[in-house]
Amino acid sequence: GSCFIRTDQLDGETDWKLKVAVSCTQRLPALGDLFSINAYVYAQKPQLDIHSFEGTFTREDSDPAVHESLSIENTLWASTVVASGTVIGVVIYTGKETRSVMNTSNPKNKVGLLDLELNQLTKALFLALVALSVVMVTLQGFVGPWYRNLFRFLLLFSYIIPISLRVNLDMGKAAYGWMIMKDDNIPGTVVRTSTIPEELGRLVYLLTDKTGTLTQNEMIFKRLHLGTVSYGTDTMDEIQSHIINSYSQVHSQNSGNSTSSTPSRKPQSSAPKVRKSVSSRIHEAVKAIALCHNVTPVYESRAGVSGETEYAEVDQDFSDENRTYQASSPDEVALVQWTESVGLTLVSRDLTSMQLKTPGGHILTYYILQIFPFTSESKRMGIIVRDESSGEITLYMKGADVAMSTIVQYNDWLEEECGNMAREGLRTLVVAKKSLTEEQYQDFENRYNQAKLSIHDRNLKVAAVVESLEREMELLCLTGVEDQLQADVRPTLEMLRNAGIKIWMLTGDKLETATCIAKSSHLVSRTQDIHIFRPVITRGEAHLELNAFRRKHDCALVISGDSLEVCLKYYEHEFVELACQCPAVVCCRCSPTQKAHIVKLLQHHTGKRTCAIGDGGNDVSMIQAADCGIGIEGKEGKQASLAADFSITQFKHIGRLLMVHGRNSYKRSAALGQFVMHRGLIISTMQAVFSSVFYFASVPLYQGFLMVGYATIYTMFPVFSLVLDQDVKPEMALLYPELYKDLTKGRSLSFKTFLIWVLISIYQGGILMYGALLLFESEFVHVVAISFTALILTELLMVALTIRTWHWLMVVAEFLSLGCYVASLAFLNEYFGIGRVSFGAFLDVAFITTVTFLWKVSAITVVSCLPLYILKYLKRKFSPPSYSKLTS
Repeated sequence: GSCFIRTDQLDGETDWKLKVAVSCTQRLPALGDLFSINAYVYAQKPQLDIHSFEGTFTREDSDPAVHESLSIENTLWASTVVASGTVIGVVIYTGKETRSVMNTSNPKNKVGLLDLELNQLTKALFLALVALSVVMVTLQGFVGPWYRNLFRFLLLFSYIIPISLRVNLDMGKAAYGWMIMKDDNIPGTVVRTSTIPEELGRLVYLLTDKTGTLTQNEMIFKRLHLGTVSYGTDTMDEIQSHIINSYSQVHSQNSGNSTSSTPSRKPQSSAPKVRKSVSSRIHEAVKAIALCHNVTPVYESRAGVSGETEYAEVDQDFSDENRTYQASSPDEVALVQWTESVGLTLVSRDLTSMQLKTPGGHILTYYILQIFPFTSESKRMGIIVRDESSGEITLYMKGADVAMSTIVQYNDWLEEECGNMAREGLRTLVVAKKSLTEEQYQDFENRYNQAKLSIHDRNLKVAAVVESLEREMELLCLTGVEDQLQADVRPTLEMLRNAGIKIWMLTGDKLETATCIAKSSHLVSRTQDIHIFRPVITRGEAHLELNAFRRKHDCALVISGDSLEVCLKYYEHEFVELACQCPAVVCCRCSPTQKAHIVKLLQHHTGKRTCAIGDGGNDVSMIQAADCGIGIEGKEGKQASLAADFSITQFKHIGRLLMVHGRNSYKRSAALGQFVMHRGLIISTMQAVFSSVFYFASVPLYQGFLMVGYATIYTMFPVFSLVLDQDVKPEMALLYPELYKDLTKGRSLSFKTFLIWVLISIYQGGILMYGALLLFESEFVHVVAISFTALILTELLMVALTIRTWHWLMVVAEFLSLGCYVASLAFLNEYFGIGRVSFGAFLDVAFITTVTFLWKVSAITVVSCLPLYILKYLKRKFSPPSYSKLTS
């Protein structure tokens, strides 16, 4: 045997390196005495086109050569198991230029908006630190080595820089992640990043995939339309009774022969114009749907039988429990499952034949002569079958209405009914047939085989030959299949829209299907206008279409990936500006790279936070490009889930994830961040007042362990307990998603709120220090004990002032910190003197137990905190926040 690779169509260069290694040959009687060849062909040029190969297989006895073209039909895909025979492998090209690799992008390190805002505030604090130190040195009069004093002041006031902020925030983020994963209302949620939980509370754009994300990727047959009569889910039993009657008549007329098509064809062959009965039309339609597909029934091994699935088929074990269907598309499976439900069951299929079982249990065999697979160009698939009993040859075709409307006989209902079904959210398929004579088929087969072996323009020639058959076909029926939406998709999308989040659907599906799902999921409301962007190729067309779109107001936009590419090339800014004003945007026929590009466009042009959600490998680029990526564990594996920042099991969980956990994470982190800054500012203010009183001397107010203890054991637990705070209950946040709009404005943490906290810190620091100096003038050696005690009490009260909803752990933290401080007074007495060596003053336990000490410290604390409580009360009374109106 021999395998010839034709190289006459290569580019004429000499650097082609083709190496063929033919290993063994053996006789395979099952394949008609064909020789099998193990050959491996290596080509060192990526431009090599697999369609320019022609394999020639010759028989041992010098019979005429069997020619067969190498094409997509005889390609073995990854993970295929070869049950018999051998395979010729052609290594075309692998590397960075392959399609799958070019459609992926390198992940970036994501930084939350809150972190960026805190970075800005920290820079402002650093400038304040330098300015304060310079002011102190200036007031000192630049005496002596002033630069040394400058550095001393920088160190003394270094508490202005909140070094512990990073630690507190990271611990808080870890706590938020733990709370999300422990939430019983969203089981199976996994937090895969501990850096950006606050982003969930700041989102403005949600970019979602369609199949598997909004829909379950599970199809259910909903409607059959025959032109004059339509059947829905509630009238399927009528179809079943028609099928049972039809086949019972056929078998009684043919005395047990398993012929099915003769009775239904007689009226057509004798008098084509005679109107068929509804029963015969249903019979033909169901038979066409049962035959025109690429579905294969698979039988699981029965309990107690260790054999393979083939044995089940050989034994004719066609029991429904063992049978499952496999196909390249879930639509196909839905159609075959429906024909089974009405009585016509696909029981077996191989490369050359398929068998159907009638309601009466008879087996009908059909030989598969040709299959024309579905392609995105043709938008239809066809099959030519020969009935074993009658020998009749029939071409069945099904496809999209746009492709089929031109090849079926004239009718006045197809276009209208397709529109009606699309408005119901159904995916439509038009089914047609054509009877062929033996001569017609032989002529077609000869031309078809010649076209398949042509070297030049093979696809065009093959398509031309097939189209010669696709003329004046008999329209049988229109089917409607529903891609079931995920649970609670509609209320979830409505909640997100009410929360001020703009939703964009990016899908690889065709325009009709995407529009269909957008309507059925209420992404686009039924009353809303939809502007379908016409396909544009040139700059002029894009300009005209943009002008037409600009004139429309408050309408959803539907655009294909090709048109989007043209618009972004010439009118990027104008297009994004117009699209951002739309209530909803649907982009269909999007590649993975385009999805990521759209995310980056929104980030660049709007500066708002984006979230991407998807379930498949084609969504990974989009998920990684977005500020917050959410993956759904679906039927397409865990690729998206593992690449995302948050992984959920159902789309509806995103509502609680954003409204409750996003809200809490942002609010809590904002409060925590500002409180840690306040903690550092207040002690720096006290140091500044202390130094001013002592003629601007660079002497520290608090020594060693007091400074360490202040940031840790004395105040850390109450401050960190802010991560348990919540302004509204989860039920309220879900009931009123409009509350989410306030979060996107970023008012919880801004320069305004930061300045308010700075003023509070300066006021309280000044009161604490001056109060200690005024009230304890005679006991000045105890100023450290007095001011530090008042400081700790003030901090604990300020935490209580900040908290909006109390939790028992917060109360424990407050009293635990107070207890730790009181206990430390006993064994840290040497730290409470002013400058232990110079003054030699130590803390007198008898002094701190006196009533004088207690009332004076209490007075200082009350003066520092009471005005703030009064201001807070007045603010809530006269200008309450939106959430307080709901909780009151």
